[in-house]
Order: sequence, then structure tokens, then C-alpha cells
Amino acid sequence: MNKLKINKIINKKNKDPIVCLTSYSKVISKILDKYCDIILVGDSVGMVVYGMKSTREMDIDTMILHCKAVKKSTSKSLVVFDMPYKTYTTKAYAYKNAKRAITQTKCDAVKLEGGKKISHIINFLVKKNIPVMGHIGLLPQSSKNFKFKGQTKSEQNKILQDAISITNAGVFSIVVECVEENLARKITKNVKVPTIGIGASKYCDGQILVTDDMIGLSDIHPKFVKVYANVKKIIEKSVKNYYKDVKSKKFPTSKNIYLLNKNER
Repeated sequence: MNKLKINKIINKKNKDPIVCLTSYSKVISKILDKYCDIILVGDSVGMVVYGMKSTREMDIDTMILHCKAVKKSTSKSLVVFDMPYKTYTTKAYAYKNAKRAITQTKCDAVKLEGGKKISHIINFLVKKNIPVMGHIGLLPQSSKNFKFKGQTKSEQNKILQDAISITNAGVFSIVVECVEENLARKITKNVKVPTIGIGASKYCDGQILVTDDMIGLSDIHPKFVKVYANVKKIIEKSVKNYYKDVKSKKFPTSKNIYLLNKNER
């Protein structure tokens, strides 16, 4: 099934835009599975769910718990495990952690951040039959600031070479984050695998967003995010109404309590 899903994604290159979102839980995953080609169990869970300052604080044990929940709740989508910071520093260590992630969660692939410098690690994993999604451009695990990439010729050339290098290493797709539009277009044209953009223009083969950002639950508002709903407002309104009902003793009503039958009283 892994290979079938992977090949389906690869075959979408230049044909059918790839829909990708993040998920960390059962309920969200069940909804996303109806529409998404790929669900990424992102290390962004550290910031979104646990209030961490950066994705660097996320550990593999916690990632595995969330990925298990996502995988159990999906059937159609390709589920990708986002390898946490410093879990793929060497070929052997990367393989140990990636194998553990796939074995314990039954996910379909793993994602690694980085370009040419980690191409040998990617190639090693691929040769060990572990499907790898790449990630270039802005790298949250290593970037000190969140400025878009590709502002100079040298930076553009480096990122393009990163894309080519990890493609040759065997990735089946590449997340391209926060890069200048023309660079995103050039990368997409020059690599044989699908590119999935986040803040990287419509010229990528697909798009990904953090679901909590997209539905208005997050406090982070990057320029590249389109907010499709204000779920936070809906939740607050519901909690406020509950608060009022409890304070005024309007809740619970007779519909919300249990009573013995008259004959049992």
C-alpha cells in the first residue's frame, strides 16, 4: 500500500494539484482524510498543541503518539511522519528513528528538513525502503528568523541545488517553504518529483498549511495563510453560552439528566 500511495503522489506531478494539511488528532484526521492527498503529522504540534517556542523542542515519543492517532483515523491519505530536530544527524541514527516511527505508527513516509548536506542520509533511508519527503527553503528546525528565502542570487542557487540534490537522493516529493515566487517556479520545473508549497506560490505542484492556522485556531498569522474559518470564535461563543447556562442553572435540563422509571422510585 505504501508504494501505491507514493506512486499516486508522484504521478500527480504537473497534472493534479496535491492537497496537504497537518493533523495531530483523531477528529481532525477523519475530516482531512476525505479531502487530502497527504496528511503531515508535523512537528508544529509542539507549538500548536503544547505551547512550545519552536519545533526544536518536540521529541520523537510525543510525535509517535500523535502519528498513531492520525494513522488509525485515516485510510485514503498518505500519512507522513515529521522527523523531529536532531533525530537524523547521522545515517545510522536517522534509520533507527525512522524505522521506529514507521514500525510503531504504521505511517507511510517520513519527512526530513534540509538540502544537499543531508542528501546522503536521505539516500541511505530510501535504499533501506523508507520513503522520504524532503523539505527545503525556510527550515523551521534550523532557521533563526522567519524571513522568506531566495532574496539573493546565491541563496536562490543554493536552494535550487538543494532541491536537485535531494531529488537525486530519492525523495518522492519536496515541501518548499517561504521562497520567492520565481524560485518556487524554477524548482518545480527543474525537479522530477512534486513540490508542495507553503508560502511558495501557486506554481508548486501542491499546497500545505498548518490546519490550525487555516481554520483560525492559531495565534500565528503568517502572510501565506488564508484563514477559511474562525473556529476560535465559535468555540469561545459555545463556552460563553455554557458558562451562562451553568451560572443561571439553565443547564442541565430534564433532557440532560437520568431518572428512574416511576415504578422504580
